[in-house]
Formats: sequence, C-alpha cells, structure tokens
Amino acid sequence: MKNIQEVLRQIPAVDSVLQRAGFGELIGGFGREPTRRGVQKVLAETREQIRSGQLAGEQLEQTLVDEQLVRAVRALLEEAHQISVGRVINATGVILHTGLGRARLPTAAMEALAGLDGYCTLQIDLQSGRRGKRDSKVEELLVELTGAQAATVVNNNAAATLLVLSEIGKGREIIVSRGQLVEIGGSFRIPEVMEESGAKLVEVGTTNRTHLADYERAINENTAALLHVHTSNYRIVGFSSTVPIEELAELGHSHGLTVIDDIGSGNLVDMRRLELPEEPTAQRSIEAGADLVTFSADKLIGGPQGGIILGTKVMIDRIRKNPLARALRVGKLTLAALEATLQLFRDEGLLLSRHPTWRMLSCSEEELHKQAKSLARRLSKLAADLDVKIVKGASQTGSGSLAGRDLPTYLVALRTERLSADELARRLRTAPTPVVARIEDDAVVLDVRTLGLEEQRIVAEMLRQVLE
Repeated sequence: MKNIQEVLRQIPAVDSVLQRAGFGELIGGFGREPTRRGVQKVLAETREQIRSGQLAGEQLEQTLVDEQLVRAVRALLEEAHQISVGRVINATGVILHTGLGRARLPTAAMEALAGLDGYCTLQIDLQSGRRGKRDSKVEELLVELTGAQAATVVNNNAAATLLVLSEIGKGREIIVSRGQLVEIGGSFRIPEVMEESGAKLVEVGTTNRTHLADYERAINENTAALLHVHTSNYRIVGFSSTVPIEELAELGHSHGLTVIDDIGSGNLVDMRRLELPEEPTAQRSIEAGADLVTFSADKLIGGPQGGIILGTKVMIDRIRKNPLARALRVGKLTLAALEATLQLFRDEGLLLSRHPTWRMLSCSEEELHKQAKSLARRLSKLAADLDVKIVKGASQTGSGSLAGRDLPTYLVALRTERLSADELARRLRTAPTPVVARIEDDAVVLDVRTLGLEEQRIVAEMLRQVLE
C-alpha cells in the first residue's frame, strides 16, 4: 500500500499540465496566467483531498486524467469570469427593490447605454467644437418637465443633500422640523449629513407636530436656510401636522433665507390622476417657491442611480462651483440612461406604456388577474405534484416610496410535497437565471405585478429545472 507521500508524488507539475491537450484552448480563451492559477488551485485541492483520505486509487487516477483536469480548471475560470451583477427575475412584487437594483431601466435607457460603445458627446458642443456642460441635455429636460430655472445631477440624493447643505449652510444654521429628521436605508441620517456638510442643525417643533411659528421663532442672524424633508419612507398619522412647502417658502423669502425641499423619492407625475396615493411632485416644490429641490433619479423617476438638484439659476451656478460638485458628479453612463428615461416623461402615454416602473405602478387589477391566470396555466403543466393557486395579495413600491400604501395584486402560489417553501425559494434564487420570490402561508408566491409577460417563459423554465 502506498504511503501518502508516494501518492502525492503522482501529482504532475503545473507547467507539464499546461502543455497537455485541451489547455491550449483555455489559455487562448482566458489567458495564460489565469489558467496557470486555475491549475495550481485544482492541484492544491487534490493534494488536500489526498491528505484527508478523500482521494485514493482509481478516484485519484480519474481526477488526474487530462479531460477531468481541463473540466475542473474550466469551471474555475468560468466562475471567476462571471460578472457579479447579473440579471434576476423579480417576482417579489416590490417594484423598486433596493437589493435588486431598484428601478428596472426602460428599454430606451438600455439602448442609450448600448450606443456608448465608442467615444461620445459627453462634454463637447458639436456646433462650436468647444467644451460644454456634461449634463446640459438632462438639465434642459428637467427644466422643461418641472419649470425650474436650472438643474444638475450628482451620484445619488444623499450626495445632492450633502452638496446643497455644504454650499448653502457651511458654518451657519439650517432649520428643520424634528418630525423630518429622517433615516434612509444604509444609515443615511439627515442630522449626520448636515454635520458633515459643516452646517449647524436647528431642530424645531415636535416629532408629530410642527407649526410655522416654530420656524419663525428659530430664525436669527446666523440662519442660512429653512429645510423641508419629505418623509417618504414612513408616515405619521393621527394627531400630527407639518408646514406645507408653500408656507415655508413664503416665510423663508420674507426673511431673505434660502428654502430647500428634499422630496426624497422624487416624482414628476400627479399620481392622483392614475388613482395612486398622492406623492409630492418636483413641480409643486418649484411652484411653491423652493430655491433648491433635491430627489433621487432611481426611485419614482425610474432611472439609473443619481441625485437631481433643481433650483434657481443663481443657486445651481453656486452648486456647480462648489469643490464637492466634481467629486460627486456622474459619468456618461448615468447621463445617457437618465436622459433617455426623462424623455418618456414628456408624454403620459409613452410613460405608462414604455416605462417599467410606471407600467407596474398603474397596472389594473383586471390586467394583473389576467397575467396571473396565464402564468398559473403555464406552471401547472410542469409537474403532477405541483400545487398552483391564484390568490389576492399586495405589492409595494419599495425603496422608501409610498410607504405604508400597498398596491392590490394577484399572486401565483406554489407548493410541492417534495420541497419546503424555503428550499423551493432557495433553488429558484440559485437557478441559472435567478428568480427571486417571497414566501407566504408556507408557499412560494410569485407576484405578477413585477413580472414582465416575456419573463413568464423564463420563470417556467427555471421552475422546471428546479423540480427536476
């Protein structure tokens, strides 16, 4: 019987393995050094299995044949080359799912990104041939859609808030209601952002009630601005009151102060016309007289991650000159996708038919029920022991938008005696095209509100593979 050292000596050298048949193809496809590292890792794992007694005799011989080594190294190389941010099917019913990339980009935005495979007109005026503003076209659209005098874009709304507070309030006081000292996901807190900006926070009112007189009493010679923050990710109901942005703007301007309105999720649509819960719009803030308005580009705007700043030309010019503006600016990918997304807001028909976020938000119960029946018919054919039922449920907007206001929907509930709901959900998540669902009443449920019709076939195929 061979001892372990004799067995280990059967393992070939890395360079000799690289010369074997099949490795030339790997080197050509993945590069010599990555392939070498792959061989080293496979051989190291083989040594470990020999020492632990997992590999011996015929098993070891089979492991070391050319075909098996090539297969093992190829698997490592393919795994290493997979892009970690990949496509998933969102069956959770959460339209703006932070874990799944928030808004699903419109096709127009994806086409705009595909057009950037060469050089681009990021910062050049083609008419004059001179350097231009990188966000000039996006600014034009935002001015047209909101009525603001000017606009600019940074990399998210936290950055927009930090930049505005730094420019307007550094070394001075900014007044805000205690009921609006929000914390957004990722521990983004208004008081901490204000501290980082160099502005001094002055809290007025109480958690549930703040009056105009509370702001007025706090104004002094060191006050720079009044800040209004939309509590988009929670609601205070019952005995509560806040000061509307219209009244706050009038008070601020009567004292020569800047008025800032952070509307959070951002919105450019009167949602009441679509029979959806009301959400403040950027247009309202501008009409009310806010000097600066900040909001996200990747929530109710439904575009790429970004932070939008609207305001008067004087204020936006100041913002652009702030040293932080360069550190927080966005690149060509964000600007191209955001421009294509904003174009859809110019026509409500285009918006509701071609913008995934707004198509999902406005989808009728009748249409959702029709889609659920279509999906249920498709899935019920996959296995005899698969129990498929259509049930009523609730979707969510997500990402702190329309908090506490569920949207009625239809769910396709799946049960099988072979697998628990947790295991079935796990297998769907780890399928070749991941399907992310939720669990209710010991069933895996697929919410059709966030499923595109074209995705039903993919869901069926992934479920078929999981059940097999």
